[in-house]
Amino acid sequence: MNDRNGRNDQNDKNTAALAHVRRAVREFLAEHAGQLDAGELTVAVSGGADSLALTEAAAKAARDRGLRVRALVVDHGLQEASAQVAATAARTAQRLGADSAEILTVGVSGPGGPEAAARRARYSALRAALPGGRGLVLLGHTLNDQAETVLLGLGRGSGPRSLAGMRPLDPPWARPLLGVPRAVTLAACAALGLRPWSDPHNEDPRFTRVRLRTEVLPLLEDVLAGGVAAALARTAAQLREDSEALDQLAGQLFDAALVGDELDIEVLTPAAQAVRRRVLRRWLLAAGVRELTDAHLRSVDALIGHWRGQGAVWLPGGFEAGRIRGKLIVEPGAGRADPRADP
Repeated sequence: MNDRNGRNDQNDKNTAALAHVRRAVREFLAEHAGQLDAGELTVAVSGGADSLALTEAAAKAARDRGLRVRALVVDHGLQEASAQVAATAARTAQRLGADSAEILTVGVSGPGGPEAAARRARYSALRAALPGGRGLVLLGHTLNDQAETVLLGLGRGSGPRSLAGMRPLDPPWARPLLGVPRAVTLAACAALGLRPWSDPHNEDPRFTRVRLRTEVLPLLEDVLAGGVAAALARTAAQLREDSEALDQLAGQLFDAALVGDELDIEVLTPAAQAVRRRVLRRWLLAAGVRELTDAHLRSVDALIGHWRGQGAVWLPGGFEAGRIRGKLIVEPGAGRADPRADP
């Protein structure tokens, strides 16, 4: 009798979890209806619990909106049975209500290790698969993924932009489950009678994110008496709101300071450093400078706030930023002093 009651209790929890996922997707789509491509909803499917629960909920919500659901499965080819895993994920997505399922085969290479290279290849393939670049791709990132992202940014000293975590909507990427714990997607799959695929890479301690998931977060939950993942996600949301407000101020300052391809130092000088550095980041990225760090931005900002006649600042990609006649300029490094430089 107790076993039967226990099973009934678990079934009730699983059913509640499925309802939770469906509600999260339904509310997300209602909130961002203007961003949806007319007639179709695209979902990225890995075969794991998060993406399968998302697919079922998206298919149900899409039917209510008269939309077709298109599932995209990326095969990275990193494991021996990857083609079989991708094929199973595609079939399952259709069984869960997707109108079509496509497998995108990608090659994984480039800097940053296999995890970063796979992520770049995956996102590139998903973006390219959008017809005309329109619409959104629904991703199965959960509250736990957000917590891991915040911890990674914190450990790397990446600043508020990184600590703000992933955005729920960052076109073409959409994350309806960003407030849903991973345990809920697992329970939702149990309610659907699914056996999700478990990626062996998600258990490999060689990857930093895996150790955060399996070692660091459980320890923090134990030491701080639970609720850590949710607290980190709340912190990310708060920082994201603050960053968006600062970005808005920076946009106004950028428009006021930009003179051709240069920045007017007189306009920038009175502004707060946090706003100025956002202007500098936008300006330098537009000029083609990549891989900017906080140290780079602070060095360029010193040409404004701590001007002592110093020379140009060297930046990634062979660029240099300098101060000339009251303006900031950025150009490919010439390796020599400019006679027009401010005294």
